[in-house]
Amino acid sequence: MEKKTIRWGIIGLGKIATKFATDLLTVENVELVAVASRSQENAAEFANKFNAKKAYSSYLDLVKDAEVDAVYIATPHSFHKEHTILCLQHKKAVLCEKPFAMNLQEVEEMIAIAKENNVLLMEALWTYFLPHYNYVLDIVKSKKYGELESLEADFGFYNAYNTDSRVFKKEVGGGSLLDIGIYPVFAALSSLGNPETINANATFFENGADSECNITFKYKKATATLKSTLLEKTPTHAIFTFEKAIVKINTRFQEPSTVSIIENGKEKIIDFNYNTIGYNFETDHFNSLLREGKKESDVMTFDFSKNLIKTIDTVREIIGLEY
Repeated sequence: MEKKTIRWGIIGLGKIATKFATDLLTVENVELVAVASRSQENAAEFANKFNAKKAYSSYLDLVKDAEVDAVYIATPHSFHKEHTILCLQHKKAVLCEKPFAMNLQEVEEMIAIAKENNVLLMEALWTYFLPHYNYVLDIVKSKKYGELESLEADFGFYNAYNTDSRVFKKEVGGGSLLDIGIYPVFAALSSLGNPETINANATFFENGADSECNITFKYKKATATLKSTLLEKTPTHAIFTFEKAIVKINTRFQEPSTVSIIENGKEKIIDFNYNTIGYNFETDHFNSLLREGKKESDVMTFDFSKNLIKTIDTVREIIGLEY
């Protein structure tokens, strides 16, 4: 029996939307029906590139389209709540790019409206669905190499400071923590759970956006050392140190990567032979939920999304970052 075709719409047509749409072409039983940008020209260009039937210059017009089943939201962070709620109120299933929203209060409001409207909602934190990352999580859970004693995770890149760029715009959630620091924080929460204590310090650009954030999570028997920075390119590794081995997700750990197992002084590299950018895995999961009539992911649960943003809120409070 052929699976129901999921008809997608995309709101916000920047770099991440381009990657998502590229991988959508590799997913079976889907159709990109409509895309929307604030610019008709951008929408038409994007639609032409990815064979979408309709190009809108209004997000409202897209969510009113009866042919659209699900919407991927790829607008700047500060608009996630508004655009998610717009979709939910028009009974469209929503896959909203991470971070889910600006703070816990916004996330809770989005979840409440999804429940009120009985519509599927999920945060698009793609790393949780990548095979290499789940391979490492399975090692953590199985205690194959004993207890996890420490985690080091970093994410850093350099762009010249430019307040025209979304990455540096504080008012839309720019800065290192919310934009890329979410990945190291996610790595700690998904592998070690909630810390007993959180310590953090940060440096800031002249507009108040954080340029670098260093975070330490202390657990009863483990420590997570986390870093995000827009001041330099870093290895972007996730290194899990167990009692009997070191498991390292190699560079760009948050996207398709290889895993090194270092045991008794010997290194074994596992290649997962990815042939996509990696967004297809979360899309497949979301499509399955929609076909099954589910309203919440059993992987990227509401509780996990709330915990993730709550933890980031706590870090922001410690470093004195307000949006």
